[in-house]
Parts: sequence; C-alpha cells; structure tokens
Amino acid sequence: MDITTVVGIVSGVFLIVWGIMLGGSLGAFYDFSSVVITLGGTLAGILINFQLKHLREVGKTLRVLFQQKNIDPLDIIDQLVTFATKARREGLLALESDAEELDDEFLKKGIQLIVDGTDPELVRSIMETDLAFLEERHKAGKAIFDSAGSLAPAFGMIGTLIGLVKMLKNLKDPDAIGPGMATALITTFYGAVLANLLFLPLAGKLAIKSREEIFLKEIMIEGILSVQAGDNPRIVEEKLKAFLSPRLRTRPEKQGAEAADTARGGTLGLDSK
Repeated sequence: MDITTVVGIVSGVFLIVWGIMLGGSLGAFYDFSSVVITLGGTLAGILINFQLKHLREVGKTLRVLFQQKNIDPLDIIDQLVTFATKARREGLLALESDAEELDDEFLKKGIQLIVDGTDPELVRSIMETDLAFLEERHKAGKAIFDSAGSLAPAFGMIGTLIGLVKMLKNLKDPDAIGPGMATALITTFYGAVLANLLFLPLAGKLAIKSREEIFLKEIMIEGILSVQAGDNPRIVEEKLKAFLSPRLRTRPEKQGAEAADTARGGTLGLDSK
C-alpha cells in the first residue's frame, strides 16, 4: 500500500476537523443539501464529460493510487544484462524459457518478440505503440480526477449562490440572515476541500506514477533491442544506466562500500580519485 497517499488524506481530514473543533462545533459545518449539491453536481459533471468506458476504469485507477510498487530500475537493468549475457553465449532462442517466467507482461512480450526473430524496427514499433496506449489510459484516469478537481469548487459556488438567493428572500427576518449566510458558504467549503485535499492531489499522484511506469518501460525497450542486437553486456549496462541520474546508478550498499574504500585509500595515502 502507498502509505503516503493514505497518510496524506487521513492527516488532512484530521487537521481540518481539529481546526474546526478548536473554534466551534463540528455540527455547524454539516449541511445535507450542500453535500448533495457539491458531490451530486461533481458526479453529474463527470458523467457528462466522460464516456462510460472511461468511468469503468476508475476502480483500477484507485487501486493504482493506493498500491505501492517499489520497482528498482537497477533490478530491471540487471535482468536485461543477464539476458544479454545469455543471448551472446547461447543465442536468442535460449531466452524463451526465461520469458515465460517473467511477471511483467510488457517485458515478457518484448523478449518473446525478439526470440521469434521479429525485425528490430517492428519490435520497437510494437513496444512503443503499447507504451503510447498505456500512456493514453493513464491520461484518461488522471483527466477524471482533474475534472472533479475543477468541478467541485464550481458546484460549491453554485450551492453558495442558491443559499444566498434563499437568504435574500427572507431579509425581513434579521435573525435568519446569519445562519443563512453560514449555510450558503458551507458548499464552497465542501468544494474547496474535495478539490484540494482529494481530487487534485490524487491526479498529481497518478501523473507521478504514470511517469515512473513509462520511464521503466522505456528502459525495457532499449534493453530488449540491445539484447536483440547482440551488444556486449557491459555496453548494455552502461547504455541503460545512462537513463538514470548519477546517484541512482549505484545501489546504496555499493555506494557505502565505495565510500569506505575511499576512506581507507585516504588513510593509506593512496590516490582515491
């Protein structure tokens, strides 16, 4: 589970509720008609804006948001280097059994394509087409939350206008003006909270997860093509590590060992460059 998503939502709700209770009653911030206008209007706007096939994917999108997949790019690079080594020694057909054991369907498909002797340009075209459709699906999921983030404050304002109209019709009763104004503003409060605590942050998290997944698959494509070309495993490793920032090209434990070696070299008066 992606703990940051859960902690962010829970802590945000807690702090808002706590802030309300420090200065007043929590019940004063509940109004059923405001909930109906804000949530109902937002859902109605989403239904108008998107097709049913897109809305059916919301459940999968939510699972992606709350799942934590810690895939280390170095693990993928190591796996591709292993494939490159085996392919140079035994040929591409030797990778067929390895492909069947892969959990990642994208990588599995790529290895199967090169084992089948598919032309490199066609392999790239097929893999990049799959990647493009994956990116489009991610964009569709993000667009739903972006749309909800823009619609919620708008319907909150609509609810406020409805409340103001009702209040202005009862100006003869001065005692009703204060409570009426408070009720009118609650819908704006609901819309702002839903947009800025839930919908827009979730859209941002989806964008980050999408970029990470696409980045990993781009590494896979280059690695698969390098394996097919019969590149030296060392060259494959360096080519794929070029996708990473310098600090991510070495595992933490290896970085620690290198730092210790450097310290020992300095102590012995050796050149540690």
